[in-house]
Amino acid sequence: MKLLSWDLTALISGLDARAELAERNLWLTRLLAWLRHNPIHGRDQPEADPQATPLAVLRLKHFLNMLERNPQPREALRQVMDSFWQEMDTIGLFAEVGFAPRAALWSEFFERLRLKLIPSTPDTTDLGELFSLLFPEPDDVHWMADLDDATLARLADVFAPQHQQTWRKPLMQAILVLVSRLRATGLSGPLRRRMSLDLLRDEPFEQLARAAERVLEPFQNNEFCDEAPKADLHYLRTLLAQCRSAVMSVPDHLEAHGVSINIVFEVQQMLARSDRLEALLNCLVSPQPQREMLRLTTELVAVVHQRNSIRTLFARHYSLLARKVAERGAETGEHYITRDRSEYADMLHRALGGGVVIVLTTFLKFGILALGLAAFWSGFVAGLNYATCFVAIHLAHWTVATKQPAMTAPAMAAKLGHVESDKGLTDFVDEVANLLRSQMAGIVGNLAAVFPIVLAVQLLSRWLFGQPLVGVHSAEHTLETLTLWGPTLVYAAFTGILLFASSLIAGWAENWFVLHRLESALAYHPRVTDLLGVQRARRWALWWRQNISGLAANISLGMMLGLVPVILSFFGIPLDVRHVTLSTGQLAAAMGALGVVESLQTSALWWCLASIPFIGMLNLSVSFLLAFKVALRSRGIALKDRARVRRAIWQRLRTDPRSFLLPPKKIRA
Repeated sequence: MKLLSWDLTALISGLDARAELAERNLWLTRLLAWLRHNPIHGRDQPEADPQATPLAVLRLKHFLNMLERNPQPREALRQVMDSFWQEMDTIGLFAEVGFAPRAALWSEFFERLRLKLIPSTPDTTDLGELFSLLFPEPDDVHWMADLDDATLARLADVFAPQHQQTWRKPLMQAILVLVSRLRATGLSGPLRRRMSLDLLRDEPFEQLARAAERVLEPFQNNEFCDEAPKADLHYLRTLLAQCRSAVMSVPDHLEAHGVSINIVFEVQQMLARSDRLEALLNCLVSPQPQREMLRLTTELVAVVHQRNSIRTLFARHYSLLARKVAERGAETGEHYITRDRSEYADMLHRALGGGVVIVLTTFLKFGILALGLAAFWSGFVAGLNYATCFVAIHLAHWTVATKQPAMTAPAMAAKLGHVESDKGLTDFVDEVANLLRSQMAGIVGNLAAVFPIVLAVQLLSRWLFGQPLVGVHSAEHTLETLTLWGPTLVYAAFTGILLFASSLIAGWAENWFVLHRLESALAYHPRVTDLLGVQRARRWALWWRQNISGLAANISLGMMLGLVPVILSFFGIPLDVRHVTLSTGQLAAAMGALGVVESLQTSALWWCLASIPFIGMLNLSVSFLLAFKVALRSRGIALKDRARVRRAIWQRLRTDPRSFLLPPKKIRA
């Protein structure tokens, strides 16, 4: 205790009521640092019993005891606090801390980034700005919550303003500020149009300002007023509850009509402001305002640290968009999962068709490389080649196997939400078998078309023209780049990331299409109907609604496969793409150029052939796992019993391995 007293004595000796504002604010931050025993003094905080009184509370009681025994420092502290409450603007703390100045996600992101990178200063009259310096540790909420009523009363006697109006006035002003912002946002078009009309019928937002003024009027007119009229207070709280209900109806509209991140952000801000209003009202009308003020202070400490977190910002406000992307991906992914023989045969047929188009893509790629374009333009034209061929496959209702995993993962995640029951677990294992079987059908169909056709075209060209379409030099380069001994597997995993990214772009594009009601605009806009006619305009709108996701996925994937490696190489990042179907086509072209018999006698070809299964596995697994993880998080699914799921899958593998390769004769009941 001697060392503790010496530290406190040194701290109190630095208290100067005539010091500059920055020095007095800095003294308060040092006092709070001393209370929490910060390592600012060169010592680590000792281990403590969780059931024991926190060290900060013990130090606070010791500090109050010293002040009571020494009237001189007590009087000096009173003078410091009197000047503190006179000079500081406290409205911002109650009405602005924790809220974005502009209700837009990206402006809030840059504001949080600024708070992280630029240090705060104690030379300020804004208590909201000083607050983060006074309470820099998120653990402050724990010791503050352990303060008893007697200690709170002693603390208020020293630190709190001496007159009721001094602490009530900023509370009342903050209430009016919050009410005006809540009212303005609630009446704004983007939110009002998305709220339930039934909940807005009584016009709760319009009545907020007048109801708040009636509650605050007695406190403004009478300094010694202790309570608000109960009827007025009840009416204001009823209006706040109605406003909250109306705001909480916005996500239901977003679920049905597309998600806007800025609207989700505004909804979160409005709910937080209504919570703050309730807390301020509790402080104003409570018979024990010290306890309510302490509760409000701890909430403000938590809010300050949440607002400093960029990760929390995006995790909270992108969750709904991620869910809609996952749900739209699940709808699309259902088309890629086969469950019976007819669907399996259809998948093989569509994969064969996709493989035929990839043949053309393969030869065009070699042709683009032969042009010798600059790096960017070579990548751009290659991306156009990929995108055009992928879109052609989509429009022909064929398929490319590597596009399936990122689309099917959300559908799998939906099944995973029911694995706690035996039936749900069986259904999930069935879906795993269906998915693997579908992937196998897609890959086999693609490769069964690509490899023999590319090889046949090369051999036919040699027979007719005396040389293959793809020359020997390009063939040798292909064998060097596709070998298993090179960075092929890293490139294959990177391609899986691009496949996953294209699925996100597809979900985002469809959500954007629905959010902005483009289907309705295309179907009913006067210029469109005058140009196409009413029925044709509606068919055109429906076509875009059904194909916007597929077009976005295929175009974005093609352009990323061509351009992303070029852009990364500009920054010195040596990454390339390895797509299993395209790589197989390139390898077949190399065999045709070098000669089938001759190439089979070289080890280089066999190492390239050995890489193909690994390329396919990494393309599929990386894109699937990333999409699966996003789908799980967006749905709030936590897989608790992983071992139970693994056992069920292994049990199916042992008892019925055929189900993972070939379709069942009949669907399980």
